[in-house]
Amino acid sequence: MAQWKELLIQIKKIEEKYGSSLRNPVTDMEISKLQLDIQKKLGNIELPKSYVDFLKTVNGLDFNGLVIYGVDEHLLDDQEAENLHGFIDTNEIWYENEWQKQYIFLGDSDTAWYCLDLKKEIFLELDKPSGTQIQSFDSFDSMLTEALQTTL
Repeated sequence: MAQWKELLIQIKKIEEKYGSSLRNPVTDMEISKLQLDIQKKLGNIELPKSYVDFLKTVNGLDFNGLVIYGVDEHLLDDQEAENLHGFIDTNEIWYENEWQKQYIFLGDSDTAWYCLDLKKEIFLELDKPSGTQIQSFDSFDSMLTEALQTTL
């Protein structure tokens, strides 16, 4: 089991203490709709497989200041009442700055962006808002694990 999945179990227990829960996983059909919408709105971007695996576990996360983007609400078959930071909607916001278009933004916190550098093909934690690299990761899994550990 990926380490981030174990950390999600801890987060789920914390959420349950406060009468909350994690979001439901997304379906293969919802992932397909997301990928088609990405092609239309953001260009030829391929989602990292490990990020798709995350979405199939939980559709995004908003915990203790850390946000990992989920499938946009308008693409979900069963829209949840809770506000969701959608992948496409959020990337469209960050893409207003031309220099940020070299990244796929997968999440953020109060102080950082978590993204994939499309040119270098590495995962990065960037300072928000300067864009200065804080650290790099060899995979989405390792970046997500680090981000979750920081919030716990």
